[in-house]
Amino acid sequence: MAEPGQIGFQEAVTDVARDIHWFHDGLLLPIISIICLFVLALLVFIVIRFNDKSNPVPSKTTHHTGLEVAWTIIPVMILVIIAIPSFKLLTKEIVIPKADITLKVTGKQWYWSYEYPKDQGGFGFDSLITEEDKLKPGQPRLLTVDNEAVVPVNKVVRIQITAADVIHSFVLQSFGIRMDAVPGRLNETWFKAEREGIYYGQCSKLCGKDHAFMPIAVRVVSEEKYAQWLEDAKKKYASNGQVPLNFAENTAVTPQIQN
Repeated sequence: MAEPGQIGFQEAVTDVARDIHWFHDGLLLPIISIICLFVLALLVFIVIRFNDKSNPVPSKTTHHTGLEVAWTIIPVMILVIIAIPSFKLLTKEIVIPKADITLKVTGKQWYWSYEYPKDQGGFGFDSLITEEDKLKPGQPRLLTVDNEAVVPVNKVVRIQITAADVIHSFVLQSFGIRMDAVPGRLNETWFKAEREGIYYGQCSKLCGKDHAFMPIAVRVVSEEKYAQWLEDAKKKYASNGQVPLNFAENTAVTPQIQN
């Protein structure tokens, strides 16, 4: 989760998240910095060289072929340099490898519902924020939930995301996941967490008055602990009245590409 005073991304625990961080920090930031410094230097030069005292007789030049070619070609080259790794990253995000587990997530006002398929127990549950007066020591405010989603470490988890009312957005920074939850539409993404722990996220769409109070909590555990959790969860959620929705059995779902 984010730390007080933190600048930059949360620590990455998936390949996709690491690629996103490199794309931003290793490619975009240097390009942005060079362009900003160049424009600043150009402005300073123009102010000094072409002010009224230094240049009392202004030039009447209206066109310069070399400059016009340069300011067309150079931005195109920069965009090409950005586009190639960008397309590779987008492909990695939306082409889902063979999944070990499928988890359906439904955004609601204002909480999340998780549903596990039949091969994982065939149960579902709601995940609501824990009220501040019920927090235990060490539990973060506005991020702790009553029921965490649980997945095994080093397994490909396919996430099917939809919404029951308005548009929400399922975001887990450490996994490199950001996908809209749209009513009547099933979007897909995936992750493969490489380290055990609990990872927090939040809805990032303005979905109503309690938008700020629908956190996401995913606990990554070992395969042994996951198997035990499944056994306990099947008993715990067997009588909650929830009937898991049908899962898409293939990946032929049009993903929603995010900027």
